[in-house]
Amino acid sequence: MIPRQNIFRFQQAYAMGNSLFDQLKKVGLVDEKQAKKVKQQKHQQIKQQKGKKAKAADAQQVQAQQAQAEKVARDRELNRQRKEAAEQKAIAAQVRQLIEANRIADHEGDIAFNFTDGGKVRRLHVTAKIQGQLTRGQLAIVTLDGRYHLVPAETAGKIHQRDPASVILHNMAQATEEPAPDDPYADYQVPDDLMW
Repeated sequence: MIPRQNIFRFQQAYAMGNSLFDQLKKVGLVDEKQAKKVKQQKHQQIKQQKGKKAKAADAQQVQAQQAQAEKVARDRELNRQRKEAAEQKAIAAQVRQLIEANRIADHEGDIAFNFTDGGKVRRLHVTAKIQGQLTRGQLAIVTLDGRYHLVPAETAGKIHQRDPASVILHNMAQATEEPAPDDPYADYQVPDDLMW
């Protein structure tokens, strides 16, 4: 039987290279059977280490892929929010431009025109002509920076497409309906500027 010390030397020699192994074999410290056994043990150790490394690498790769997917999702959400904010800003700029370019500046008058905004009754003092245009739907009331402005109905439609909350009052022009044939009041038209 070969002492333990010699087996340890053999393992070291095998790890260092075949030339030392060959030397130990020639001296007679190691035989062919022990060499195969040590070689097999060394091969199993290497295989086990590779397996552990591969499992660790797979787990790390899965974690890295999950982290990458989460990062991509976060970036996508941030980009969507930025794009949405930019679109809102562009829409606000378009609404501002439409109102400033088309507002009716000279509308101050003696007649109080009442309308609702957010559940509260508001009042604008307008001329009789402007009042008639508001009731017929030719003009509309819009808001910008907390102030009310009068704009033509066509402009109010464009503003409503971009930001419906900016249009406060827009009486749609009503199509003239044919009165029923048996309506006793068909000959009596109600005036547009009727004041109650």
